Amino acid sequence: MSPAAVTVAGMDIEGFWQFLERSARETTDRGQRTRWLEDRLSRISLTHVVDFQMHLDAARRPIDTYAMWGAADQIMDGLCSSDGFWYFQPWLIGQGRRWWQHAAKDPDNLVDIPAIRALAGRTASEWTNAELPQWEELSYVAGRVHDQVTGQEDSIDDALAARDHHSLSTPQALGPRWDPDSLAEIQQHLPRIASLFPRKRYIKA
Repeated sequence: MSPAAVTVAGMDIEGFWQFLERSARETTDRGQRTRWLEDRLSRISLTHVVDFQMHLDAARRPIDTYAMWGAADQIMDGLCSSDGFWYFQPWLIGQGRRWWQHAAKDPDNLVDIPAIRALAGRTASEWTNAELPQWEELSYVAGRVHDQVTGQEDSIDDALAARDHHSLSTPQALGPRWDPDSLAEIQQHLPRIASLFPRKRYIKA
């Protein structure tokens, strides 16, 4: 398929997912996916580059919850900081629309994602960088392309502000809070994840 074949007429939500999912078909390496996305986004209008960032931000909202944070924390053996959770979100979005929707319905569904199941049975310290469920760079793809095209630093911020949009840089978790260090609460809210990823670090009874 030629590069032009993935350039859509307008960056609507379908175009956003097309770009992300096509990048995954091209390569499983996150660095290469990042470069692929930057290359393709540089070929479309700046308006649609801004659209891409807005769609990415919107895709964070359904998964920026305390329940999802607790799930990510359990998978990472209690080591998912606010930064770690912020980088986990674009990683989950990068798994594609099907898995993003599946996990958004119930964070315990994360265990169905092949890349998550592949981590089971090992501690987080044993995972390779390529396996780590984080994709920080996806957050910056649209901004870097916008800067390169305009020749101005942080130029996408003004473009987003002109559309009454502001990109966040830290989690703004929603939903009921519960104690992700409580074994009883973990087993109540995340029974499947708790079974596949039993906490090895200290946890409350």
